[in-house]
Amino acid sequence: QLFNGANLNQWVSSKDPSKPADWLVENGILTVKPKSGDIQTKENFEDFQLHLEWRSPLEIKGEGQGRGNSGIFLQGLYEIQILDNNNNPTYVNGQAAALYKQQPPLLTATKKPGEWHTYDILYSAPKFNKDGILVKKGTITMLHNGVVVHYNTQIEGTTEYIGLPQQKSHGAGPIILQDHNDAVSFRNIWIRPL
Repeated sequence: QLFNGANLNQWVSSKDPSKPADWLVENGILTVKPKSGDIQTKENFEDFQLHLEWRSPLEIKGEGQGRGNSGIFLQGLYEIQILDNNNNPTYVNGQAAALYKQQPPLLTATKKPGEWHTYDILYSAPKFNKDGILVKKGTITMLHNGVVVHYNTQIEGTTEYIGLPQQKSHGAGPIILQDHNDAVSFRNIWIRPL
C-alpha cells in the first residue's frame, strides 16, 4: 500500500530523498502542493502491477497542458500522463493516459473535472545486459477507468519533454508523482511486484 489515506510514510521528496514528501494529506486524499516538487517512493521497483486513483481540480483553470496536469513516472523515467482532458484538447501523445510524447491511448476514457479516474498499469521493465546494452524494451498494458488504453505497448526510452527517447541502462527505480503546479489529487495507490 503506497498510499492508504493516512500518511506519506512510503514517499520522500524527489529533489532531496533524505527529506519527507511535502504534499497535502486530508480526509484520506493526497493532493499536490504546487511548487513543492515531485515525490517518489522510498522503495524501488522493476516489474509490477500498479493501481492508483486521481482527479483533476474541481476549479477549472488553464488550458491544454496547463490544466489538471501531473504524471506517474515508472522507475522514475517513463511518464504516464495525468491531465484534465474534458473539453480541453492538447497534443495527442500528451493527453491523459498517454505514454508521454511516445504513444497516445487507444481511446479517450476521461471523466469530468472532480470525478475520480482509475489507472491500472501492468509494467514490464526494460532489460539491459551486464555491459548496459538494451536487450528488451519495456512494455505497459494499462486500463483507464476500466478500459484498455495500452496493450503491450513498447516503451521506446525515456519520456522526454523535448527530444527523442533515450535508452539509459538502469535497474530498479521509484514511482514518481509529478508536481506540475496543479492541485491534482490521489487516493488508493498500491503496487504489486511481479
